[in-house]
Amino acid sequence: MLATYASGCIGYFIGFMRLGSDGAEVAIRPVALLSVGVVGIISMIRHSVFHRSDAIRMGWDQGRRNNFQIEVGFANLAIGIPAILAVSLGCDDVVSAAFVLAYALYFLQVGVLVLIDRPDGRINIQRLITILIQTGLLGYFSISAIFSA
Repeated sequence: MLATYASGCIGYFIGFMRLGSDGAEVAIRPVALLSVGVVGIISMIRHSVFHRSDAIRMGWDQGRRNNFQIEVGFANLAIGIPAILAVSLGCDDVVSAAFVLAYALYFLQVGVLVLIDRPDGRINIQRLITILIQTGLLGYFSISAIFSA
């Protein structure tokens, strides 16, 4: 989880640095590469390969494999790899912004699930805040890049 946070934060940091000097269309690249691409790959590994320890961390341990959790890992990969390819292949920055926006929408939906999927009625505030920050940053960078293109 720390590797996920670290790569995401580095992408946002570089994005904000570029935002001031180069503009939103260039700032989207490190966000797409690190905060979506690398985070997506790490999240796939965490959710799918190390699914059991990740389930325990999230309080989802059912004592068996949870195919939904593995599916979530593949969804992260399905957004992360195209984001890396868009940046690496020099695609138009709007393409990178589209993958960043897709990840923002994904996290928005995760946030809704965190709010409504509590059998005990208690909300994990720390998780919700982290997801909302992630959603906000991804949304900000993607929309800024789309409208400045």
